[in-house]
Amino acid sequence: MNYFITSNGLPIHVSDSGGAKPVVALLHGYLETHAVWDDFITSFENDFRIIRIDLPGHGLSGTAAVNTVDFSAQILHDVLQKQGIAECVVGGHSMGGYTAQAFAANYPEATRGLCLFHSTPNADTPQKQAGRDREIALIRAGKMALVIAKGITHMFAEENVRRFAEKIRELSEIADVHDPEGIIACLEGMKQRPDRNGFLASFDKPLLFIFGEKDRYISLEAAHELANRFPHVQTLWLAHSGHNGFIEEPEVVGERFRLFLQHCRQAPV
Repeated sequence: MNYFITSNGLPIHVSDSGGAKPVVALLHGYLETHAVWDDFITSFENDFRIIRIDLPGHGLSGTAAVNTVDFSAQILHDVLQKQGIAECVVGGHSMGGYTAQAFAANYPEATRGLCLFHSTPNADTPQKQAGRDREIALIRAGKMALVIAKGITHMFAEENVRRFAEKIRELSEIADVHDPEGIIACLEGMKQRPDRNGFLASFDKPLLFIFGEKDRYISLEAAHELANRFPHVQTLWLAHSGHNGFIEEPEVVGERFRLFLQHCRQAPV
């Protein structure tokens, strides 16, 4: 079911499905909403309770002046507490992965495991910050549709764009509901996020990286560098995916994620 919870003075749109334990919190990426996970969760939602939220600045949730990833993690923690949920496995896609890392770092006692779908622990480079500033300028100029069209299409491997044309159209239409000021607040927040490499090096709970070998946001070279930096971390490589492996290769990702959830369930607290 879907409902709203007020957190830090903001309305937060929540999707709550399943009912079994452990609880899984899934966080969407930039320009998405919680609905991006709808198809992906069908294979395991009966075995786990799945909490999804529209992150601040996205979908039907409210926004702060700047939506830092730590603020969004605080929102998730507050939502879980208000639902009487003491701990969860947290997974995040891209920007949602930044928030998932912030949640695990700030609330270790509430974290059973961490899965990063096409996300990294790296802070923004000056080049990446400049790119976000260009997007902010476009949005302020009333050209958010251009940001959406380019950003969502670029999430798919080039070879998959035609095959997923209908999904790209659907995601683009959903992105039209976003408040432009909320998206700007998220771009500002991502620019400010800290480097989490040190945190991941010390993280002692189950951790899974998922990378697409044809990702146009995270190069294959950068992904391999991260995998080599954290040899203790489980890594799933997707040969036919870009930045949206849970959409581009849902069966492969779903099977691996289910195994990861079972591992988190059996891991010592």
